[in-house]
Amino acid sequence: MRNYMKNFIKVLVLFGVVTSPAFAAKPNEAAINKIVKEVFGVSQADAIAESVLPGVYEVRVGAQVVYMSGDARYAVQGDIIDLKNRENITETTRTAQRAKLIKKIDPKTLIVFKPKEKTKHVVTVFTDIDCGYCQKLHSEIDQYTNLGIEIRYAAFPRSGANTKSYFKAVTVWCSENQLSAMTDSKAGKVLPRKDCTNPVETHMTLAGEFGVSGTPTMVLEDGTVIPGYVPAPKLLSILEGDKRAAM
Repeated sequence: MRNYMKNFIKVLVLFGVVTSPAFAAKPNEAAINKIVKEVFGVSQADAIAESVLPGVYEVRVGAQVVYMSGDARYAVQGDIIDLKNRENITETTRTAQRAKLIKKIDPKTLIVFKPKEKTKHVVTVFTDIDCGYCQKLHSEIDQYTNLGIEIRYAAFPRSGANTKSYFKAVTVWCSENQLSAMTDSKAGKVLPRKDCTNPVETHMTLAGEFGVSGTPTMVLEDGTVIPGYVPAPKLLSILEGDKRAAM
């Protein structure tokens, strides 16, 4: 995946010379979207809005949030913190955006391990078959489902498209029994390579939109992101409202 912020700064250097005042009363949306296209590969931002800082605009692309001057010459790297209310305003925005994005994902495009009884919680996990902690998580999949946690896997082979990890993800998706194939593959079994129409590259694009850089990465229904492996009992505590457990 591209390092969006590094690309962002590079593009600002390339396209940063503009004629309008940097902190204009109204954003130059064409200039901002030119940067967005270069950095994120999409035609335009999902939203360009005033931030809490005068003259600085919040630019949203998926769950990615960047801040720019109205003329697209300057970018502010980092989060905006409300010191009075002790709130990370940027992360609040990201979380809300991720919650919207997660609702748009069709479960049929994911590999889903459901609880035998009632589903109490749903967690989407960006996973890499060759990732050690992803393998550990999956070796305990019954612990999650027994607690009523539905695990929905999205593929994120960190080595990129057309690599060994990528083809393993495609093979699992294209297998007649995806659940067994996922379990076997994560246990180290080499499966005969399969190919078919699959959503793996779509999942990789989604990972970029969510700001995922490593695996496993869990995305909760409320948009909260938990990077790394979390044991089932601790994950249940987080899902049931103990956000301190995520610290």
